[in-house]
Amino acid sequence: MSDKWTPQLDHSNVKITETSMAYDGFFKMQKLRIEHASFTGEKVEVTRELFLRDDAVCVLLYDADRDRVVMIEQFRVGALDHPRSPWLLELVAGIVEPGETPEQVARREAIEEADAMLGEVVPITRYMVSPGGSREYIELLCAQVNSDGLGGIHGLAEEGEDIKVHHFASDELFAMVADGRIDNAPSIIALQWLQLNREKLQQRWCTVQK
Repeated sequence: MSDKWTPQLDHSNVKITETSMAYDGFFKMQKLRIEHASFTGEKVEVTRELFLRDDAVCVLLYDADRDRVVMIEQFRVGALDHPRSPWLLELVAGIVEPGETPEQVARREAIEEADAMLGEVVPITRYMVSPGGSREYIELLCAQVNSDGLGGIHGLAEEGEDIKVHHFASDELFAMVADGRIDNAPSIIALQWLQLNREKLQQRWCTVQK
């Protein structure tokens, strides 16, 4: 088996035969009738609801000099049945507005949600949140930040935001991923990436001798 995988099927093997809008509010949902080829060469016909969300950016704020990470805490409606609390510890994040680059979103949201000015911004990955029924992509970034003095409550009142800023030692956050206290995908992915790349970032971003 080749280690250079490419999909057997592509967009030319899919046909949308019927589309309707099931819901059009803060979020949107389409109802689709789809025909697509199967791996055996036959045709599959399915009806699916597709949840539509705009692209988003999540950014890990890393202070290499102090080996600390800035995180935010806020209420999440999708966590109403969370066994611990619907207030989650997360990355700074925001929706991409028309004409914005991911880095521009990261810098804007870092100011709005944490009153933080970012230094260099580097990419981590771009991924699909839940492709089984949702059209949503997240651009995951890491940014250089000075955590000294950051804290307090932030967010835009007109958007219903109530955001508390924290910063933690990197090792403490790695432990919180390991024991399940941090259990949202962007934070897990970004912090595990930091575990693998912390030394490189420190060599690149540290302004004081260790």
